[in-house]
Amino acid sequence: MKTRSWLILIFAISLLSSAGCRHRSDWIMFRGKEGRGATSNSLTLPLGIKWKLSLGLGESESAVFNPPIVKGGTIYFGSADGNFYALDIKSGYMRWVFKSKGIINSVPFADEDRVYFGSNDGRVYAVSLRDGREVWSYQTESTVQSNIVRYQDSVVFTSDAGSTYFLTPDGELKHRIPNPVWHYDTFQFSNNVMYFAPGPLQQPYSLGAYDFHTKSYLWLLNTASIGATWYSFPALSSRLLFLGTCSIFADSWNLGYHAYDRETGELVWRYRDESYFGKRVFQDPEELFRRNIRLLDYMAPALWKNLVIFSSGDSVLRAFNAKRGTLVWRHVFDHPSSCAPSVAGKRLYLGLRGDEQLPGGEKPRLLCLSARNGKKLWELELEGAILSAPVISGKWLIFGTDKNLFYVLEELY
Repeated sequence: MKTRSWLILIFAISLLSSAGCRHRSDWIMFRGKEGRGATSNSLTLPLGIKWKLSLGLGESESAVFNPPIVKGGTIYFGSADGNFYALDIKSGYMRWVFKSKGIINSVPFADEDRVYFGSNDGRVYAVSLRDGREVWSYQTESTVQSNIVRYQDSVVFTSDAGSTYFLTPDGELKHRIPNPVWHYDTFQFSNNVMYFAPGPLQQPYSLGAYDFHTKSYLWLLNTASIGATWYSFPALSSRLLFLGTCSIFADSWNLGYHAYDRETGELVWRYRDESYFGKRVFQDPEELFRRNIRLLDYMAPALWKNLVIFSSGDSVLRAFNAKRGTLVWRHVFDHPSSCAPSVAGKRLYLGLRGDEQLPGGEKPRLLCLSARNGKKLWELELEGAILSAPVISGKWLIFGTDKNLFYVLEELY
């Protein structure tokens, strides 16, 4: 009996410990581990609105609102009002706010002491997590609308049609790569390789796998052979790199879904499709595309088990076999998707645009679907379309909308 009592006590302690860890989970990397847009955290449905914040932009509609990060119970994000916010995740209490001189459309990164972000004023800022005090800033030649990464001893970011910069943690320039072409650049690091870096000046329209230590390209993706306008943030499995592409053709989009060998850059599979916008859509496809490309996670894939899942800004959600590229399931909506998907446990979350301007029109929505087959499980009407792929941290789901509202949802039970 004594042994059994000790086992029960140990089991209870482990349950409490695991629950506490789940509710303290951080999300400090853009699209999560290796860009997969997924977390093992599962959220118990239904979800309720814990709190929401109206940002200082009046009645104007916002075209950009990139994903926040979460660290130590605080949410960090930048806004089109030029402010960078630190909010308590439980209450929405504003711990501090930092004012830049331009729209903030970058995705930040936090280490143990500082949060790093870029602004359209051309600067990258390092700000104290504790009190929002500026530690240093670095002036570039252009707007900074990329994700920011602290990798080993470097802070890395890209300015629009400028350079990819590698700074010391104290804001001193170590190295840079010319970037004469790319805007809204996104990248990630894995095993000392940067996927993707802007290609060399001799091949400016290429994207490269770049060795962080040797400062050399391991392979280059020749984008001219693909012929797309947009190249998404790449997600990584143990062997493959996945990305989505989009280009405009008349009143539709040419969509591409690609898998490359992450070691060699060789194409493993490719799937092409044409956009479908549903029967109720009223947006002009060209205008909608121009809005989408300002979102750094536009067409970023989500990886779940053996599936790679894409929302492409049209009205279709597509899931492919990650190894073979065969279409496993597709779900057609009445309205276009407004953000990239995020997976929590075995459920997938994404936003749909609405058509409130039309008689009998519908509001934008947050959808929860089965990642296994795309079946709809739950939905919530919102004020505005979600513009940042939902971030999952502990028992909370977080996003911003084009009505300049910032939402935190929480498990109800």
